[in-house]
Amino acid sequence: MQTSPQTVLVTGGAGYIGSVLVRLLLRSGLRVRVIDNLSFGGEALLGLLGDPCFEFLHGDLRRPGDIDTALAGVDSVVHLAAIVGDPACRQQPELATAVNKQAAESLLHEAQAAGVRRFIFASTCSNYGKMGDTAMCDERSPLRPISLYAELKVGFERILMAVDPDKLSAVCLRFATAYGLSARPRFDLTVNEFTRDLYLHKRLEVFGEGFWRPYCHTTDLAQACYLALLAPAEAVGGQAFNVGHTAENYRKKDLVDLILRELPDRAELVSFVQREEDPRDYRVNCDRIRDALGFIPRKKVVDGVREIIAALAQGIITNAEHPGYRNG
Repeated sequence: MQTSPQTVLVTGGAGYIGSVLVRLLLRSGLRVRVIDNLSFGGEALLGLLGDPCFEFLHGDLRRPGDIDTALAGVDSVVHLAAIVGDPACRQQPELATAVNKQAAESLLHEAQAAGVRRFIFASTCSNYGKMGDTAMCDERSPLRPISLYAELKVGFERILMAVDPDKLSAVCLRFATAYGLSARPRFDLTVNEFTRDLYLHKRLEVFGEGFWRPYCHTTDLAQACYLALLAPAEAVGGQAFNVGHTAENYRKKDLVDLILRELPDRAELVSFVQREEDPRDYRVNCDRIRDALGFIPRKKVVDGVREIIAALAQGIITNAEHPGYRNG
């Protein structure tokens, strides 16, 4: 029998995925509390402030008092707050360790003490590292992190999966590379960045064009979190799930081809260069979450490309090159 959580804490709820998830949870009739330090602003939450089922805490998970306040009366936690991505963690390794490791561990410890029954952790398919040849990773594949970002995610996954499932139902969601619009847009992600640059007639240099990645839209990543919250404990507790669509694995050159089908006059702007800055290379099977939770992504990469083009063409997004649209 499924049971619905009454109050959900979303850490990082003002962010790229969080602002989508919070709206989904509120539409579903749940009470939502967000804690966010607003490093990248809070405009994504402006439309929610009058909702009686919504509560916002301007806080930081590195402060124990803020964690205690955030967890009071909470049934479930969706932990999204993090220094996100390889470049951001590489640039600020001490901050990344403090947030992605120490604060996450403190949050988990206090959640157990507070009697939280479900803990959803936003992990990453980057944990698989470089698989090579034609291997398709599933949740049984070895984790081979090759960046600080992935190392920190893998480390917390291991701690989380060791929790007694009778006391806390812990779930790791290994997100595919995100794309698509959000109330807090980002244009430092491959699909979004490539589409923006080509739409704006900017030259696009693509490196690692043969490297594979799985991709998933913001709304589908939020839906996966929602399904993981509602699922019976025995279906998800102590498990990891790849979140995406098995058919939506692409090489960078495939993404370029897909975008050029929507913007056919931009082909001369694209060049491919040989650099090894990001050696991640993996294809991911996402059948487990489909079979266990009935998760079937509604969007494909082409849908994300078209919505970004439409937002730019209609002037809904006018400053997509502004630094505020990056790294959050």
